[in-house]
Amino acid sequence: MHEYSLVRSLLQRVEAEARSRAATAVRRITVRIGALAGVEPRLFVSAYEVCRPGTVCATADLVIATEAICWRCDTCGAVIPTGDALTCPTCRLPARLSSGDALTLERIELEVQDDV
Repeated sequence: MHEYSLVRSLLQRVEAEARSRAATAVRRITVRIGALAGVEPRLFVSAYEVCRPGTVCATADLVIATEAICWRCDTCGAVIPTGDALTCPTCRLPARLSSGDALTLERIELEVQDDV
């Protein structure tokens, strides 16, 4: 399960961001997982629960957003419907995957101390 290594990398990145902003806590992390990212969301959440204790994310909620698969024509920008041949019906050129294969750290909600 590579989800564990992905979560460890996520936690390192969040830790670095929190440290650079002098955050006192991380409250929520939002991650977008594409349908073709090769990441099982349920396993990702499970790995997060195992890996977060003892980190700056120990009490942070994890929110998983999904990203749909989208194929487009590079020439005319036409969207190719899911299930159709991966060729533009207008240009007859091969379609390109434009979304749905990414794992993205979308948002980190931090708690920071007010400068008084």
